Amino acid sequence: MVQKFQSPVRVYKYPFELVMKAYERRFPTCPQMPIVLDCEIIKDESLENGAKRNTSRRCKLAVEAPYIFKKLIGVDFVFFLQHNYLDMGNRTLSIEAVNESFSSRIEIFERCRYYSHPDNSEWTCFDQTATLDIKNFFGFEHSMEKMGMKQYTQTTLKGKEIIEYFIGQLREEGITHVDRWTPPADAPKSPVLDPAPDQHHDIMLDGDFIARSLGQLTPMQESKLLELRKMLDGVDDLERLPSYQTILRFLAARDWHVSQAFAMLCDSLRWRREHRIDALLEEYTAPAVVVEHFPGGWHHHDKDGRPVYILRLGHMDVKGLLKSLGMEGLLRLALHICEEGIQKINESAERLEKPVLNWSLLVDLEGLSMRHLWRPGIKALLYIIETVERNYPETMGRVLVVRAPRVFPIAWTIVSAFIDEHTRSKFLFYGPDCVHMRDGLAQYLDEEVVPDFLGGPCKTMIHEGGLVPKTLYKMNSLEEDHDDDVAAVELPATASAAESIAPAKRLSTIIQHDHQNLYKSVELKAGFSHELLIRNEDPKSVLTWDFDVMRNDLHFTLYRVTQELPEKNDAAVSYFDLQDFVEGVNYFREEPTLICRHKESVQGSHVMHHNDSYLMHWFSPSGAQLNVFYEVLSSVNYKGSMTSLQSAFSSNSSAASSVQSR
Repeated sequence: MVQKFQSPVRVYKYPFELVMKAYERRFPTCPQMPIVLDCEIIKDESLENGAKRNTSRRCKLAVEAPYIFKKLIGVDFVFFLQHNYLDMGNRTLSIEAVNESFSSRIEIFERCRYYSHPDNSEWTCFDQTATLDIKNFFGFEHSMEKMGMKQYTQTTLKGKEIIEYFIGQLREEGITHVDRWTPPADAPKSPVLDPAPDQHHDIMLDGDFIARSLGQLTPMQESKLLELRKMLDGVDDLERLPSYQTILRFLAARDWHVSQAFAMLCDSLRWRREHRIDALLEEYTAPAVVVEHFPGGWHHHDKDGRPVYILRLGHMDVKGLLKSLGMEGLLRLALHICEEGIQKINESAERLEKPVLNWSLLVDLEGLSMRHLWRPGIKALLYIIETVERNYPETMGRVLVVRAPRVFPIAWTIVSAFIDEHTRSKFLFYGPDCVHMRDGLAQYLDEEVVPDFLGGPCKTMIHEGGLVPKTLYKMNSLEEDHDDDVAAVELPATASAAESIAPAKRLSTIIQHDHQNLYKSVELKAGFSHELLIRNEDPKSVLTWDFDVMRNDLHFTLYRVTQELPEKNDAAVSYFDLQDFVEGVNYFREEPTLICRHKESVQGSHVMHHNDSYLMHWFSPSGAQLNVFYEVLSSVNYKGSMTSLQSAFSSNSSAASSVQSR
């Protein structure tokens, strides 16, 4: 059980010689470190005319542990050996400390360095590493590990405070300068060592940089940040090292597990290289369909300085954009937004001179309906979410979802299952009165930047969205696909006008067509119908559907059937041909008949409360083509949201439990 700790570079804005004079005053004890009971010098030698000094101390430390623990191990204090190697010529002090007590059971090794700042000789740097290897400790290995982490955190926090305290003490005594060591005139010169390679970084990770650019981190988090940064030095094929802000995001995304964050970050850097992501901001040109029909754009900043992106999702033609751009085109648009977000985050941090690490998203859901749950659109959205979470972790600071309609819970239930739990916690939901309600948008946005479409004073440059003309589609329309791939099958009978009023007595022959592995295509002759029977064994599960109507109108109805129905071997036979099949007795109309027009897309859902069969029925008065997908969503997916779903559905019709949208 080995634990490694590493602190970032700490900078003292004092010359090395003054820091050393302050450092000497912390021995044998100092008030800031009451855990140190005594330090005895066991070796002290001066070398090379005073240029070097080696000092060893035996330090007695109090055991900070619960009383019962100290009784079990039988000690109240432990001993450490500390070895100091001071080189005044090269202006460095190296410190090594190891435990003497329980050394056969625990190995504690700490290395610290003070050295002249590589870019400013009037400043002094300090860094610190430690390892804790617990081999066997009376069965208390985990407790010792926790105490070791606690002790490292405390000593790291106290270190700078101690030096500052004694420099202040020296100042009170009138000592503000200590001359640099110079060798005697006749002494041979000691070689001047080059600074250690790891002292040089593009940006030195010191306390000031952390506070200015990364925010408040614990010493343990600082240690892990530096550990991951140094691991990246060993990666051969990196074109450039990621920023500390990026490293921090990947660490946070993996709950500060360094090895997991390293693997995730390396995969992402490889992905960026393979897809030329670093050149995306320069190379990407928004297609005309995005310029004219994509309802999203950047809009000022929130109260924390985060850039705000507005997406009017309820106004988005998901199907039109996907058919115009394709899956990869839509992903490219999303990645361009993410890259812009990183750029705007950095600009905001520089302008405000404080840490800004992520951006905010405001999603307007006015106009959202079941048409947005078009299956290929959901598939594309989940693909984008997966790609963004894998490569842009922790860039989303807050998501404000406004004007959420009553149909929203079903959409959220489907999508949220694919969003990381930590990211889900950043979502805040508001109804129509999001501006004036208590704890509304005013908590996060200044009044003057609230968008005008929400009742605020600030005009936005964001497009209203709207339907994408089919002339912009890159892929074939549904009508074209089906005309090419589906042939009508002649049936021997012709329905009368009277038959067209009641449920149809004959069914067309079904021709299955695989449209993106999701949809089935059906040709219906005039007076014929198509039926799908769903046997429900999961009360409160949700039946959802999405279908397109081509060439002529269709009538759609959903029934609930209480009797056991036989399997059908003849597609030309309807369940309504069965003897004694009577509405109100053994079947019930769950949804009123909906007349679906040519070229319309219809989406809907229904909470199946009963342990019965449900019959989806389409009737064609004059011949039509149907392209249909349906799915049953398990009731377990709706824990905590079923009430919202039911209240949403019950307000739409007397049939009481569905929403349909065109």
